[in-house]
Amino acid sequence: MRGVRFILASCCAATLLAAPRPVDFNREVRPILSDKCFQCHGPDEKGRKAGLRLDKKDAALAKVITAGNAAQSKLYQRASHEKKALRMPPAYSGISLNDKEVALLQRWIDEGAKWETHWSYTPPQRVEPPAARVPAWSRNPIDRFLLARLDREGLKPSAEADRTTLLRRVTFDLTGLPPTLAEVDAFLRDKAPGAYERQVDRLLASKHYGERMAMAWLDLARYADTHGYHIDSHRDMWPWRDWVISAFNSNLSFDQFTVWQLAGDLLPNPTREQRIATGFHRNHMINFEGGAIPEEYQVEYVADRVETTSNVWMGTTLGCAKCHDHKYDPLAQKDFYRFGAFFNTIPEKGLDGQSGNAEPLLELPTEQQERQLAESKQAIAALGAAVAF
Repeated sequence: MRGVRFILASCCAATLLAAPRPVDFNREVRPILSDKCFQCHGPDEKGRKAGLRLDKKDAALAKVITAGNAAQSKLYQRASHEKKALRMPPAYSGISLNDKEVALLQRWIDEGAKWETHWSYTPPQRVEPPAARVPAWSRNPIDRFLLARLDREGLKPSAEADRTTLLRRVTFDLTGLPPTLAEVDAFLRDKAPGAYERQVDRLLASKHYGERMAMAWLDLARYADTHGYHIDSHRDMWPWRDWVISAFNSNLSFDQFTVWQLAGDLLPNPTREQRIATGFHRNHMINFEGGAIPEEYQVEYVADRVETTSNVWMGTTLGCAKCHDHKYDPLAQKDFYRFGAFFNTIPEKGLDGQSGNAEPLLELPTEQQERQLAESKQAIAALGAAVAF
């Protein structure tokens, strides 16, 4: 988790350097089919024409695509037909293919009609970085990919940033704050090898690092210190926020970061921090408006947890499957409610939160308050014993 950046590359090194490169199905062909063909030949059974589906590989290859031969493929024949009345999409649809799109379909079919799953369902694979044309500029494998793309676009790398700009960029990136004048001066004076790396280590050790990294996570988890509905009354969710910041600053491993938030209270002898982490599932809006139906809102809370959990950890939306099988993703309505069963066991009230946090809640006294509570309990017990005597 410490300062990691994920770079999603849709093409491998060979694709970057090849000329001419093969047609990319996901980037170039799927959009054409989706925008121009799915309305009549897609997942909507009621609107489907001629029993033809072009959103499914097997159906398309079986009926209208002859891989490796566009001239023999009905898809290309109809898309490029010399008679406009027989051309697809039909004129009355208000949709048409331009010459570039028709040529792309032809190339794609002639190249073998390679069909790919949606990129989000394609496991990433490690590839060898391209050869470095300018070894002195390429300091790491990522640079080699960048340089290859710049070459392909006929561009040259920008000049290297000066040290002040470099420090400003990395400080903003890792803490969200500008460097102080003293920090800039110290970096400029440090001429020893590894000066930049030492600045990165300093920033990673800063408490502001966790605050910067937590910002995106708080948005994803719909963090708020109010209930959202009705008069948007106050609640205290900031202990969970502080836990997220602490998790980044302590470099908590991502697997623990995940388990603690999804099921920290179910771990053997859960710690205070592990129980606080489950506040992820209590960040949803809570209603207490008079006249609202409690059971309805309990269901809404569960649905919110399903949608948020799928968005955050699965990188996909389950929301559409709340009402129907998803048309484009392999998700059925049954999947939504199976997932919801995990989150439908919280002993909460449908209408709650008029004053402070809604049940169930976790009391989090400070160490001083815990000592005071213990002392009060001892005093009460002693007083009770004296009265009994």
